[in-house]
This record gives sequence, C-alpha cells and structure tokens, in this order.
Amino acid sequence: MEPVAPRGEGAAPMAEQLLARAGAPALMRAALVQLLEARPPEPLRFLEELFGAVAQGGPEAPSAERALWYLRLAPYTRRTAFNNNVSMAYECLCSAGRKKKPGLNGRAYSELLSRLCKEAKLPGEVTSPLLKKIRCRDHEAVPFDIFRYGTLTCFVLLEYMTKAGALYDLLSDSGAVDERVGLAVLETLEEALEASDCLVPASYLEAGSKLGPDSLALAMDKALLAKKPSSSMHREEFLGKAAALFLAKVKATH
Repeated sequence: MEPVAPRGEGAAPMAEQLLARAGAPALMRAALVQLLEARPPEPLRFLEELFGAVAQGGPEAPSAERALWYLRLAPYTRRTAFNNNVSMAYECLCSAGRKKKPGLNGRAYSELLSRLCKEAKLPGEVTSPLLKKIRCRDHEAVPFDIFRYGTLTCFVLLEYMTKAGALYDLLSDSGAVDERVGLAVLETLEEALEASDCLVPASYLEAGSKLGPDSLALAMDKALLAKKPSSSMHREEFLGKAAALFLAKVKATH
C-alpha cells in the first residue's frame, strides 16, 4: 500500500504561487517599508489607507496601475523607501501578463512616464522633449537602471517646476515680472545648474537651493541698473525657459 500524503501537503507551494501572482509579497514589502519610515501614531490605520489605495483598482488592477501606486508611495527624497518602491514597480511591470515574456519593454516604460507627467499636469511643451530623451524604443528591453533614472527624472522635474513657479510668484508684481529681472534670475539658475550632475537628477534641485537671497538680489539689482527698455515676462514664458534649462542637463538614454 502506498503511503498516503498528509492532508494539506502541496498546499503551501500552491499558496505561495497564488500570493506571487497577486503581487502580495511585493505589496507587503513596500507597505512595511512605508510603515517603518513614516512611524505613524496609528500603524493599523496607516496600513489600512495604503491597502485601500490598491483595493480601489480591484484585485485584477492592471500592472501599470500597481506600478504607479508603488511609485507614488514615497517622495524620492526618502531614498530607501523610494528605491524599494521603484524596484517593486519595475518587478510588477516585468511580470505583467501571463502570455508576455518576462521583462519590461520600451512601450510600457514610455507609457508609464507619460502618465506620470500627464497626471501631474505638466505642459506638453515640457513633457515631449523630456520623453524624447529618457524613453526607449517600443521593442527594446528596459533595464532597471534606465527605469529608475527615467522615473526619478520625472519626479525631480515635477518638483523643480513647482519650485520654479514659486520663484516666479516671489518675483512677480501685478501678475508679471520685469523681463530684465526674469532673465537675470534664469541666468543665475543656469549657472547653478551647471554644477549639477546629469546622472543624478536630484542634484538639480540641490543646485537650485544654492540660489540664496544674496545671489538673487545681486542679479536683480544688476539687471535693473542696466538702462535698457524692458517688457514683462509672463509666468508661462518664465516656466518654459526654466524647464529648458533643466532639460538641457538631462542625459539621453538612447
């Protein structure tokens, strides 16, 4: 008589496969990293909100939705959590669909970057040149390093544009900035960006943070002392020029 397998034998591997297909291990890792970094006063409520965000997409949420969720979990300034979330997003996209070969192709990668920019309401005249630099061809395999560089660049640009907008608001008077002042400030910003590392997108913001009141005031005074006719520089023009300075430093990935 053949030995009878204990009841439940083989159930563990099946359970592990089920959890893996559902993305549960990656989800739990990401959630625990967030919990450890945030250290909220109510941990259970914190986890409930995190899992609730995923549940809104349903158990069969597309891999792109899950990847976006991972990427939005923590700002890039929280490096440990952000790096873990980028890894989870990449893993999620690489294992998308049972009929597809493992790995991330350029098309899915480019679509993800487009969504990040679109959902942040980044103007098309800024999004288009950015994507031309960091996207990959549809058929190309996208390695993790490229994926991380592209997503990080998007998030840094979004914050950079927010700070540029705040700078314009600080300079503006009656809804417009004197063109001489605007150009002088942009020139100072360009000089600061020259010292940044194109391979480290976050250094753009670190360079921008060096624009202290003294350097800006000096540039503005110098511009105003120049006895040249000047018109107004509107917000869209200022932000467009600021974005061009950033994009000029972004390294093309293809």
